[in-house]
Amino acid sequence: MMTYDLTYDVIVVGAGHAGCEAALAAARMGCRSMLLTINLDAIALMSCNPAIGGLAKGHLVKEIDALGGEMAKNIDATGIQFRILNTRKGPAVRASRAQADKQLYRLRMKRVLEQQPNLDLKQGEVTALFIEGGELRGVDTRSGIRFLCKTVVVTTGTFMRGLIHIGLTNYPGGRAGDLPSVGLSDQLRTIGFDVGRLKTGTPARLDGRTIDFSRLETQYGDDPPMPFSFSTDRITMQQVPCHIAYTNPRSHEIIRSGLDRSPLYAGVIEGIGPRYCPSIEDKVVRFPDKERHQTFIEPEGLETVEVYPSGMSTSLPIDIQIPFYRSMVGLERVEIMRPAYAIEYDYVDPIQLHSSLETKNIRNLYHAGQINGTSGYEEAAGQGLLAGINAALRVKGEDPLVLDRSQAYIGVMIDDLVTLGTKEPYRMFTSRAEYRLLLREDNADLRLREIGYSLGLVPESEYTQFIRKREMISEDLQRIAATRVTLSDRENSVLTRLGVEDIQKGTTLEHLLKRSDITYSDLAAMDDVSRETSAAVREQVEIQTKYQGYIDRQLEQVERSKKLETAVIPGGLDYASIRGLTTEVREKLEKGRPDTLGQAARIPGITPAAISILAIALKANTWKDISR
Repeated sequence: MMTYDLTYDVIVVGAGHAGCEAALAAARMGCRSMLLTINLDAIALMSCNPAIGGLAKGHLVKEIDALGGEMAKNIDATGIQFRILNTRKGPAVRASRAQADKQLYRLRMKRVLEQQPNLDLKQGEVTALFIEGGELRGVDTRSGIRFLCKTVVVTTGTFMRGLIHIGLTNYPGGRAGDLPSVGLSDQLRTIGFDVGRLKTGTPARLDGRTIDFSRLETQYGDDPPMPFSFSTDRITMQQVPCHIAYTNPRSHEIIRSGLDRSPLYAGVIEGIGPRYCPSIEDKVVRFPDKERHQTFIEPEGLETVEVYPSGMSTSLPIDIQIPFYRSMVGLERVEIMRPAYAIEYDYVDPIQLHSSLETKNIRNLYHAGQINGTSGYEEAAGQGLLAGINAALRVKGEDPLVLDRSQAYIGVMIDDLVTLGTKEPYRMFTSRAEYRLLLREDNADLRLREIGYSLGLVPESEYTQFIRKREMISEDLQRIAATRVTLSDRENSVLTRLGVEDIQKGTTLEHLLKRSDITYSDLAAMDDVSRETSAAVREQVEIQTKYQGYIDRQLEQVERSKKLETAVIPGGLDYASIRGLTTEVREKLEKGRPDTLGQAARIPGITPAAISILAIALKANTWKDISR
């Protein structure tokens, strides 16, 4: 085994969405870093749907951007359709989504990585961690090179012992066309990690030239398209539509005829699949009374004929896939360019991680992305960013960054994972966040930009732009609170048009804006200063004014819960020495090893009484440290 002649601060294993963010964060924080991947041509490859964002996922992308990550900028530069979802609902659950030009997306991200100072890109398969004297020292590769480093971030995606299934045929692969990673998960299991098996899948890729789009519903994006990044002024990419198609009873008949050769139903697949993104055969079996299922036919790029039928993933044999896809209206003559498949892969139960994403078993080892049991590019990128940040902070000898549940969806996700673990692919939803009115897409920069800047991830120019925006919001909130209507002819004209009759002279603009039937645009129609206010400031002022009561209530809840969240539980706490805890509670605490009382309280089966006993013991120091 040859030892490379350079010692790195941070080595990132894997160059998917988690790996890219981890490597960029570490390098931008001044650490000598390396990104090591099986195939340098597959950096940031969209293995499944060619899109970024969606419900709750859009929140994650905005937070990544606010902290100084790259995903939002990358989709803004390569997106070919942008839409805001849930526009008829409140601001807390509105979400951004964009179709990407799949090849441009990966090429731009590769270019950003290649041009990043302090970062080396190398191709190679990591087969083992190099551990010497119980200390992590580096990684070993299949090509016989040992790379030394201070910290390692593992972001292996679906590659660890990846096994691809098409019908009853299966073969090793990290995804279609790529080799799997072999050896690393076996070593992790030997070290003592709880390694499990999960499954996911992807639809076929279809030849758009063989689809009759005139018989499908057309879905256009928003005009003008709204960027993801707080630093993007406008979208310049050509925009294209998607199309909607439907299955039918004949489609479902075809699917049922092949279930005996489905690896999912034949018992060939061991791993547990994603509950919220089931295969089409799963949908047909679970919902036998449903006559049709919808699919969005999404273009994979501007320079390719390949399209992606979302929601139609399957592991059925190819002789079932072909007639199934052709059974849909408009797809009668469709040709499959790449068959659909399912993939099984190893993951490590995230309950074995600290909130920093450092493993509890091995110091200086961090896990991010699908190795932690998550699904989705956005979930992976959020974890990768935090893991990269914390690996860099460890190198610098500084405390880790831990985002709590009231600060960010990233904080909610990581807390869910490390506190509860997971036995199925984890997906982010707005319903997982108890403080979701505080954690909106629109205010991600107000919540997290300062943190990103303090870490050195947000450039000075972007931070200056943010400070100005924040000041303008504060100034405008003060202005509308002090400005009163005089019931001039102009004001009366607007109020009459709106059907508002109960306004008294001297009413403030703030009071008007609190009403459900008046928007900031209405203020702009009667007030010159409001008319000149920028769109970004208008949005914040309107939301903060209309929802102030609800926001204040959630802030009070956050304050009440802070005592639990900040009460640290020593890592070596001997739960057996604490009187009053039941055997069940002790076992759950021993397994989960929560970092704080707040985490302990969220473990299923841990009662409020048990938390009280634990809090008293910590306060009185009546515990023993079993790590000594």
